[in-house]
Amino acid sequence: MTTAYSFSARLYIDGRRTDGRADTPVLVRNPATEETIAEVPGSSAADVRLAVEAARRAFDEGPWPRMRPAERAAVLLRMAEEMERRLPELVAVNMAEAGSVRALAESLQTRVPVAHLRDMAERVMPRFDWERPMDPTITPGLGITQGVLRREAFGVCALISAYNFPFFLSMMKVIPALAAGCTAVLKPAPTTPLESLLIGDFADAAGLPPGVLNIVTGDVEAGRELTTHPMVDLVSFTGSDTVGRMVYTQAAASLKKVVLELGGKSVNIVRADGDLDGAVRAAFMGITAHAGQGCSLLTRTLVHESVHDELVDRLTAALAKVKVGDPADPATTMGPLISEAQRDKVEKLIRVGEEEGARLVCGGRRPPGLDRGYFVEPTLFTGVDNSMTVARTEFFGPVGVVIPFADDEEAVRIANDSPYGLAGAVWSADTVAAYEMASRVRTGSVAVNASSAGVIPRAAFGGYKQSGLGREWGEFGLDEYLQTKTVSWAAR
Repeated sequence: MTTAYSFSARLYIDGRRTDGRADTPVLVRNPATEETIAEVPGSSAADVRLAVEAARRAFDEGPWPRMRPAERAAVLLRMAEEMERRLPELVAVNMAEAGSVRALAESLQTRVPVAHLRDMAERVMPRFDWERPMDPTITPGLGITQGVLRREAFGVCALISAYNFPFFLSMMKVIPALAAGCTAVLKPAPTTPLESLLIGDFADAAGLPPGVLNIVTGDVEAGRELTTHPMVDLVSFTGSDTVGRMVYTQAAASLKKVVLELGGKSVNIVRADGDLDGAVRAAFMGITAHAGQGCSLLTRTLVHESVHDELVDRLTAALAKVKVGDPADPATTMGPLISEAQRDKVEKLIRVGEEEGARLVCGGRRPPGLDRGYFVEPTLFTGVDNSMTVARTEFFGPVGVVIPFADDEEAVRIANDSPYGLAGAVWSADTVAAYEMASRVRTGSVAVNASSAGVIPRAAFGGYKQSGLGREWGEFGLDEYLQTKTVSWAAR
């Protein structure tokens, strides 16, 4: 079955649409109905090499890296305008291939990345310190020297994205790479390639020079070709920590720079004086938003023992009202998991939680009446010890845990006793105490009396520990795609 959408779901290499040379196509399925909605060309290793070579030529010989930042910003703004014009199509594709409910598809999945793109072109790039003079310095044996510190594009970038927020995550790599003057090969997840392939249309409409952005498909073979290719200078990967380690190892042989945005088991800390309404909403969204398929979702709630039972009662009541089903139904509030394999993984972890002694207070099954689609009920565990699998493993599904604590010291100890460190939140009427606790939690971002800082364009997004390396978004994301060069001369 071919795609019913208006754009060309073909590979985008050197400014042209092309069919891949893989033996089998990529079948894109709607996770709510299990129906095939598109057949996309698969990329062979030879296709990926062609894309890398096109990016290398565009970097070494083309105009893009040598344009002034203002000129690149103008192209990016034209891309944003085209995206805004075609937002309804992006939303429809996202709902169909990623299983997002409409509210999420119209916000974080599509409009937010366009807002990030505009912010980069209109605010970050004009204010960025692209070139800085060095003050004259007396250096023994050299006399007086002075010079300039230049920020220059890193080179050819391999951008490997994930399935849960296909357009958002791809754009969070494309935006800073192009803004820096790099050229790139983007490879989306094989389950959700359509939105990323659509970016080729936006590049054409904006007049992006050929070869600056290339888009291929594929899975393990295509990814390995990108991470090991000698013409690639930088690899940016979003996905699981397991695959992230493989990417890191493959890139190490040629000492490529690696940016990794990996998993999380993000903590939601509720002090005794915390706003329970807000904390419950945060825990609720951590379980139900995109069926729990988000690395920074707050899935591990630590709550003071004095308000533990009340929070659990409120959260359980809220989860009971969730309408699970096809995102195409306006009444649906939580959609499916991305695939049968992901549903099987989540169900297995739920069984492990029960076997280890955690108490299942709601969910844990497939919703009755939904015979097709990869659905799991919103699920909550209490009676959880932080050493249990359900407290330490990223489900990437609609499952949350609640753990009590006696005081702030214990809360911080439990929060930091995790292999991950991506995001978190602290709820307290005492904002000073909340800020102090936030400063002690070893995660890349912590919200105080809020659920997340995840949509702020100029925030620094990234993790500690096994949640990754480097940062994305705004000037911090831009900085990852730049080299620093010193040009110096003798002062006369």
